[in-house]
Amino acid sequence: MLNTDPYTVAGEMDRLGARGEPFLFAIDFEKSEAILAHDPFASRELFFRVRGRGNGLPPAGGRPSPPPGEGRLEPFPMSFEEYAARFSVVRRGLLRGDSYLVNLTARTPVACGMGLPDVYRRAGALYMLHVPGRFTCFSPETFVRIEGGEISTCPMKGTIDASLPGAESRILADPKETAEHATVVDLLRNDLSLFARGVKVRRWRYVDRIRAREREILQVSSEIRGTLPAGWEGRLGEIMLGLTPAGSCSGAPKESTLRIIREAEGRPRGYYTGVFGLFDGVSLDSGVLIRFVEEEGGRLYFRSGGGITAMSRPEDEYREVLEKICLPLPEDGMTEAGAAGTPEGGAGGRKDALGADGLPRRVAARG
Repeated sequence: MLNTDPYTVAGEMDRLGARGEPFLFAIDFEKSEAILAHDPFASRELFFRVRGRGNGLPPAGGRPSPPPGEGRLEPFPMSFEEYAARFSVVRRGLLRGDSYLVNLTARTPVACGMGLPDVYRRAGALYMLHVPGRFTCFSPETFVRIEGGEISTCPMKGTIDASLPGAESRILADPKETAEHATVVDLLRNDLSLFARGVKVRRWRYVDRIRAREREILQVSSEIRGTLPAGWEGRLGEIMLGLTPAGSCSGAPKESTLRIIREAEGRPRGYYTGVFGLFDGVSLDSGVLIRFVEEEGGRLYFRSGGGITAMSRPEDEYREVLEKICLPLPEDGMTEAGAAGTPEGGAGGRKDALGADGLPRRVAARG
């Protein structure tokens, strides 16, 4: 396993891609560190699952594991006052016009009676990665997929507790969530256009249901697609570096938004909200490193966050950060038939909300 700077890893990804050799990669949020695993299905230095394909399970952790069904996370979150202070930093940046959307995240100590390997063994999601001694991720969010020369991304923006009355209608009708989602879709449409032709929004704001031991949540996604020129296999590293950090976990515009994030959060994110993926020799599939538990100094921390716009209320955003602290069930970490990145239409898919150019009407109106 190669663990070094992302530009060295990107060059190796280009070489392996051109030769049709499988690899697994991860790039951290700050683009300061990266992982590359050759022959990933045989690797025992890390463990992964990408849409059900992986290299098995890590050995169980050293501490006793709780009985099945009792692997809950007990959070010890920062106070609302501390979160509100960070929120105010973001809001000042928004009001100055430095950003339209900022993804603000928090690092929450958790107790669960398990180690990182057992968290990996208990959770379930489309994208899972366990790096021993560092972190376990169980992400529902596709970053990009490349297959047959077509590239797609499915940003997730908008989360609500599924138990609330009319939850799906509420999240789809919420003006703040709609504006936030449109901003991210517009950003990622532009990002894909750096490398692809004919980029269009194919599905606009469909809903996925994610079951967890603590609760069910609904998440809103859209699907964007374009066509890469011939020879894309030899540019996989270049493409991944050019598209990171993921727009859904940073904001828009990226550079000035990243400055706000550094000021508000006060510490590097590392691999949290970075990306990882699998190239199987023919196609590439990758996820965003969210739903993330990391280990430091013998303690576990859950990383979570959400998008902030000028319409955001700190109470709502603080609640969303806490709602995301949960372990998705392994049998159906994402239950919707139209899960992010799959060709089927998901619940809440709205082709009538697209303009003639395939863009969300709100995005098209913004130019």
